Amino acid sequence: MPDSTLPNLPLSLTRRHLLGLLTAAVPAVLGTRVRAAQAPASAGPIGPLDAAILPAGIRSRFVENVNGLRMHVLEAGYDTPGRPALLLIHGYPELAFSWRKVMGPLAAAGYHVFAPDVRGYGRTTPSAVAYTDDLRPFGSLNKIKDMLALVSAMGYRSVAAVIGHDQGSPLAGWCACARPDVFTSVAMMSAPWGGSPTLAFNTANAPRPAAPPPDTIYDDLAKLSPPRKHYQRYYQTAEANENMWHAKQGLHDFLRAYYHAKSADWPNNHPGPLAARNASEWAKLPRYYVMDLDKGMAEQVALDMPTAAQVAANRWLPDADLRVYTQEYGRTGFQGGLNGYRGSPGDVDLQLFAGRKIEVPSTFMGGKSDWGVYQNPGALERLERTLTTNYKGTTLVDGAGHWVQQEQPAELSRLLLEFLK
Repeated sequence: MPDSTLPNLPLSLTRRHLLGLLTAAVPAVLGTRVRAAQAPASAGPIGPLDAAILPAGIRSRFVENVNGLRMHVLEAGYDTPGRPALLLIHGYPELAFSWRKVMGPLAAAGYHVFAPDVRGYGRTTPSAVAYTDDLRPFGSLNKIKDMLALVSAMGYRSVAAVIGHDQGSPLAGWCACARPDVFTSVAMMSAPWGGSPTLAFNTANAPRPAAPPPDTIYDDLAKLSPPRKHYQRYYQTAEANENMWHAKQGLHDFLRAYYHAKSADWPNNHPGPLAARNASEWAKLPRYYVMDLDKGMAEQVALDMPTAAQVAANRWLPDADLRVYTQEYGRTGFQGGLNGYRGSPGDVDLQLFAGRKIEVPSTFMGGKSDWGVYQNPGALERLERTLTTNYKGTTLVDGAGHWVQQEQPAELSRLLLEFLK
């Protein structure tokens, strides 16, 4: 049978001509295959997580039509109707799976606990997310709508608390600020909420104010010796996703080094308050926050890769659990999460809440070895003193770095239940 994929070749075609045509075609075919291998999987809906990788009492499911999403959710305490609900929001580069160790204890205390893969992450968005995509869906305002829609879809008019970590922490703060009737208390972890926007006041008859001075901190970082750059600025670049997704050391080792460097296991994590937001103070931050100018994140954290013995001794993130992250990010890439660092044109509408504070009971928790608590100088103090009106205190947990709900889940569960009382 003739091969229908071959062109109609003249009868006079020589062997040399045929070899030339085939040689020219091979790179094009291989290039197509390479591009296909690098693209996130998008062939049809993906199923739930295998129950074998989840702790007893936690199930993986999908909730349809959540602000336009088919949202993947982990759930515990679902078998008893009428329980008060808790919504858990993960950060970057995490998943709903990151809450697996605290969901059981919270459910055992009488709560219906659910944790989604946030928009752009994991099984909620199995289709490709590109750098060139519209950023509006990834903005804070739309993600608040995601959380509202999920709570409603789960059959609740309100939840006992919204609990957020890392990127999920400011989102939890925004939920409580915008809809205190739905999110009746809030626990924020590792990244303090920065507050609502301010509007110019009493300017109608005042002369036009001078333009604010330009922000030079990123240029100043580049002038340090050695030159540095801020990780959030790097995460806004087009090359960040590819650098981490197809890291030279492999995705699994990249994630192992990244999680290790930001944990209490890394011996150089001894955080403390910074005096000001300037290059010399930011230079005190570890390289996973203020990177070497000439490195991507994959190369940066490779310098702090734990030894085989350290990996074998890790109890809070054994390789079997890390493989869940490797599988999920290997399929989707990181761009869905990275888009959250880039800002959304729609976030100008957060001015609707200008001047509002968090008025529901609120708390902040983190690890004592977590630089994320301090990277924005004065942010925690503003949260405690001026951005909240019913603040219940700050707790920093011994033996935990950035991944507090995974590193010290028993103590964090105890603290959350104490707050919820």
